[in-house]
Amino acid sequence: MTKDPFLTSSYDFSLPEKLIAKYPANPRDSAKLLVYNRKTDTITHTVFKDIEQFIPKEVAFVFNDTKVIKARLYGNKPTGGKIELLIDKPLSAYDISVYIRGKVKTETTLLFQNDLHVKVVKLNDDGSRIVQFFHKNTLLRFEEVLPIIEDIGHIPLPPYLQREDEELDEEEYQSVFAKNQGAVAAPTASLHFTPELYNHITQTHPYAKLTLHVGSGTFKPVEANIITDHPMHSEYYNIPQKALELLESSTPVLAVGTTSTRTIEYYARTKKPNGLANLFLHPNNPPIRVNHLLTNFHLPKSTLLMLVASFVGLEKTLQLYNEAIKKEYRFYSYGDAMLIL
Repeated sequence: MTKDPFLTSSYDFSLPEKLIAKYPANPRDSAKLLVYNRKTDTITHTVFKDIEQFIPKEVAFVFNDTKVIKARLYGNKPTGGKIELLIDKPLSAYDISVYIRGKVKTETTLLFQNDLHVKVVKLNDDGSRIVQFFHKNTLLRFEEVLPIIEDIGHIPLPPYLQREDEELDEEEYQSVFAKNQGAVAAPTASLHFTPELYNHITQTHPYAKLTLHVGSGTFKPVEANIITDHPMHSEYYNIPQKALELLESSTPVLAVGTTSTRTIEYYARTKKPNGLANLFLHPNNPPIRVNHLLTNFHLPKSTLLMLVASFVGLEKTLQLYNEAIKKEYRFYSYGDAMLIL
């Protein structure tokens, strides 16, 4: 029976627990790579370090150079109760969207190390909270918060890893070309590039970088029964001049990851080089500029899985995922990769 691509339940699949990658492949480019060629409808199983042999020389790579911040903070309420805060994204210079584990009210002040205080400004219906950060009694801009949390915060590993962050994650949960601070989740397709492979690719192919600061909404499962009823999260992006020129050219593009894809496709529709992107790609809203996709294997019922289906359709996506499960590919942030040609 053909599944309805508009029903969220159609994007469900069963994943054995053992296939959730708790740690990255070492070295990074030793991860498995499933290559799907749409023209020939063929699947090839290989390893990531051999990716270049599948990509024509004229194809340009587009990388997301966002850098993950230490967005998870542990602190206390004035009463002494423990609190966990996850930064989502800045809404303005001073107002920051966060998620807080622990009950809080507006005007509550939360206490953290290094004299960092957080004042709760607003409680939103979606579970997020708007807060302001203070050092001692001085109100901080978001960029002034970053060096403090670099010292006291934790790498915000996704919840499905079911482990605390470790020292190795400070390096492993960043791409080798990460530069612009602001993401609370890594653009995970990028994690497979070693410095050597990245240098080689950028010498042999056209390439450009853009920035999309991945927000925690990227992990949010779709709860609406109909996928188009899902309120898509928005994330800050910026596309520099070199990338704009590439996107305006006729050069075929390989988007490294779903985050690069969303940014490119949002620009293709709006022509805005920066701002907040909230584009939801799915089978009824397919890409119009990205030619090829490099991505990891994603959560059931997630907008990321629906994005993959925007390239190849729902049935083929589920076929590819079943093949990956059969061949014991590792899933999610630290898992293996898939290349759609």
